[in-house]
Order: sequence, then structure tokens, then C-alpha cells
Amino acid sequence: MKRILIAAVASLGLLLGGCATTIRSDVTTFHQWPAELNDKSYAFEAPPPQDNTLELQAYQNLVRGQLGRLGFHEAPQAPALKVSMRFSTIDVPTQVVYPTNAYMYYPYSARFGYLGWHRRYWGGWYSPFYDPFWGPFPMVDVQTEHRYHRQLQVGIAAASDGKRLFDVTVRNVSRQMSTPAVMPALVQSAFEGFPGPNGGSRVIELKQEPKS
Repeated sequence: MKRILIAAVASLGLLLGGCATTIRSDVTTFHQWPAELNDKSYAFEAPPPQDNTLELQAYQNLVRGQLGRLGFHEAPQAPALKVSMRFSTIDVPTQVVYPTNAYMYYPYSARFGYLGWHRRYWGGWYSPFYDPFWGPFPMVDVQTEHRYHRQLQVGIAAASDGKRLFDVTVRNVSRQMSTPAVMPALVQSAFEGFPGPNGGSRVIELKQEPKS
């Protein structure tokens, strides 16, 4: 029986591990995109030296893929457009209360004023936590869970005069600790329906298949 139970739990773990994950993002776009744009060449703006990390370069490759899908091509020497990119991840610990199946009973002596309880004006003792009974008291489990708040910003401007043509901000909150695991979906969300509504905010949900 024990072996059957272990096999069932293992099978359930494999089944859950193969499920796709939905990544939900809030996407806000502002743009003055021209009706026709003959030259779709672009180059990335040079970030400050302290921000020019290998992680940023990896995410720029994701943006390259989306721009290529939309017909843009990179031209570092004489681009018509400049593309900027910023991202941030903030860990926000949150305390979550879970009920348990455990209960606590106060001893009989606690009914007579121990633990700082008070007397009603008509007589008798009561607990401010559980009144008029003296148990059982349901116990809870308080755990700290992490919520990761991520923000991605991508902008496109004219290289000649710096006029802003497209700005998008993608916000996502999840319990996924790995930013590289989530970033492909955030970048894809940034360019969904490009250029998108001007001054509008929308929710985009993408399915992320598990890696084999």
C-alpha cells in the first residue's frame, strides 16, 4: 500500500510539472506611431556602464526577436530609430495565514484570571479571544511568501531628433523567483498588438509551456 501511495504522489508531481503556466501582465502603452514608416532600422541606446550587464544583454536579445517579427532590423551605424529598455524586480515578502487542523485548549486554571483575562460585571470570567467557551481554539500557521513585482519598460524614439514614438510599460506580480524565466513572456506582452492602444492599459495573459 505504501509503495502504491508513493507511486501515485510521484505521478501527480509529473502531471503538475507538465502543466503550462499562465503569466498575467498589466500593459500600458503610449504612442505617436506614424501611419507609414519606411525605414525600420534601429539601434539600442547605450545604457550606463553599471547597467550594461549580461542579464540586460540577454533581455535585449528577446526584444530583438520581437522587433524582427514586426519587420524591424538592427543597424548600429545609421539607425532611423533608437530603442531603450529598462527592467526591475522587487521582492515583497508577504505574511499569509493558513488554517490548520490543530486546536489548543486552555487549562482549567486559566478560567480564574490567569493570562490577564477580565471579569464581567455580572460575574464569571471570559476570554477576549474565545468567549463564552474555553476551547478548543483553532490554531493557524503563519508563513512568509514572496511576491516578485517586476516592471519592464521599452521605448522607441526617432534617432534624428529624439521624438518619442512608442512607450510601453509591463507590470507583473508573481511568486516566480527567476526573472529570466518570466522575462520572455513580459517582452512578448510588450509587443502584443503593436503598437497597441494609445494611452490604454490592458491585461495580457500568455501561456508558458514547461521546459522539457
